[in-house]
Amino acid sequence: MDAIMPSSVSSEQFQWVIHWLFGDALQFANLIQVPALIMTGGVAWLLCRPVQHWAVAWINRLPDHHHLDSLLHRPWLIQRVVPLITPTAWVIGLWIAVTVAARTGWPDTVARIAMNLLIAWLVIRLAADIVPNAVLARMIAVLAWIVAALNILHLLGPTLALLDGTAIVVGGLRVSLLTIVKGVVSLTTLLWVATVASKLFERRITHVAEITPRARVLLGKLLKATLITLAVVLSLTSIGVDLSSFALFTGALGVGIGLGLQRTVSNLFSGIVLLLDRSIKPGDVIEVGGTYGWVASLGARYVAVETRDGTEYLIPNEDIITHQVINWSHNNDRVRLKVPMRVPHDSDLDQVIALALEAAAAPPRILASPAPAVLIMAFGESAIELELRFWITDAQNGVHNVKSQVLYEIWRLFQQQGIRIPYPKRDLYVRSTPQAGQLGES
Repeated sequence: MDAIMPSSVSSEQFQWVIHWLFGDALQFANLIQVPALIMTGGVAWLLCRPVQHWAVAWINRLPDHHHLDSLLHRPWLIQRVVPLITPTAWVIGLWIAVTVAARTGWPDTVARIAMNLLIAWLVIRLAADIVPNAVLARMIAVLAWIVAALNILHLLGPTLALLDGTAIVVGGLRVSLLTIVKGVVSLTTLLWVATVASKLFERRITHVAEITPRARVLLGKLLKATLITLAVVLSLTSIGVDLSSFALFTGALGVGIGLGLQRTVSNLFSGIVLLLDRSIKPGDVIEVGGTYGWVASLGARYVAVETRDGTEYLIPNEDIITHQVINWSHNNDRVRLKVPMRVPHDSDLDQVIALALEAAAAPPRILASPAPAVLIMAFGESAIELELRFWITDAQNGVHNVKSQVLYEIWRLFQQQGIRIPYPKRDLYVRSTPQAGQLGES
């Protein structure tokens, strides 16, 4: 690894910066314009404060479903557009000052530069709102404004030359600060474009009825992975990296990542298997590890299961593959439920079966066809064990609640007919033992 720092280039750039700072920037004609900039900014701030309050109040007074809502969102207007009134007024004041200075022959270099910087900031601020990610939008805005400011100040060329002059050589590849900056900017931009493109594609295919939900998720994952890989490759090639020289390094790196991220990689491939074998899909009602709910989404690493109480469980794809999963709606919507019962041995079984069928007919969710049925399962030690079986078609609305309704009806009907719910009984016999005195006499 060899460092490259051309002394001649650095000395020339340093001398150029000193000349620009003391020869151009700190001239008396430029310094006397600074109070004018401060005054125009202060006047714009004082004048625009009541205007901003009036604009916010006017937007809030607009009636609901106003035609303005179809064009722009009110929160965006209040949070993004209204604060720009003051810098816009400052730009107008600077434009007036520059115009007056140009006609009277006064110096206007600093005022013109300040006006251009403010205009660039306004344009970049509005353009950054297109990016949905707030952190990424702020980073893009800062970088764009820095580039625009350097260009306006005629410092962009010397800055790029300075960044490119500071470099190191790694295995025949020259890496400079400029190369790193270009790589980071290109990678960030391409990753953002890949993410936005994959989301747009997923939204479009959700409206295609011919594609199954599993195929939609699989296509979305494959496209996102392909676009991200392509973004990384393009960003590396854009800075002059020869990918063939990284073949051995990437192989060793892949082995290390595979060992360190074994569970993550397992979850990724398990997700692909779930999509290919069509075992579950979004909307299915499943039960895994005591968690009952419907599949909200199939992610790259986990399955989102939403329960009836509004809780969302993120179950790793590997657990879905390796553990037992009950899919209540895999083939069709019909689900058979079983409710165990116990009655005393001296009960009238014909009456018990009739009451159980009457209890199953009470909840409206239970299907009349196939009809409910009662089976005698066993003659237990303390009771006759029976099982009531019935069908429903809306397992997504819960299965324990309908079981609870049936159990309540059975209890109510049994109470009316005097049928007891048996419970295990144990008889305890106590034998009396001879006392110690009696044992001695004998």
